[in-house]
Amino acid sequence: MAIKKKLTKLEAVMWSIALPGFAQLLTGNLVKGILFVLLEFLVNVKSNFNEGIMYSFLGETGMAMQVMDFQWLMFYPCLYMFAIWDAYRSVMPEDEKITFLPFVFSAYFVTVGLMISPKIKMFGIFPGPVFLPMIFVIPGVLIGLFIRKLVLRYYID
Repeated sequence: MAIKKKLTKLEAVMWSIALPGFAQLLTGNLVKGILFVLLEFLVNVKSNFNEGIMYSFLGETGMAMQVMDFQWLMFYPCLYMFAIWDAYRSVMPEDEKITFLPFVFSAYFVTVGLMISPKIKMFGIFPGPVFLPMIFVIPGVLIGLFIRKLVLRYYID
């Protein structure tokens, strides 16, 4: 029997941040939810992401850089942000328009942050492949919201 629950937008986003696919499972989209969970596990395991997260939180960002497989990790930002957007979209009001922009720009910025993470130091500190992409979420969301606001104001009735 499928669990069908009406989530708020915040609940959908927060469950998806916890693990991509959870919000879809809660709203009864079982196939999509299972697919997102399986893809997240595949990319996570193949990229050694959890080990990299562990080293990063222990302050060993150089070691995190060494253990992570960037070829697999590059899939993570788009998968993660798409799953969050899909969860948001499934519970948003129908009249809400172009809500994907903050998620798309965030995925793009996080991907760029991941790619340049081996070369960047901030105030003499090497944030590494976990923390630098996390920092890049902020400008991604803000720019996406700004562009959404411009598009809604000037181009969509």
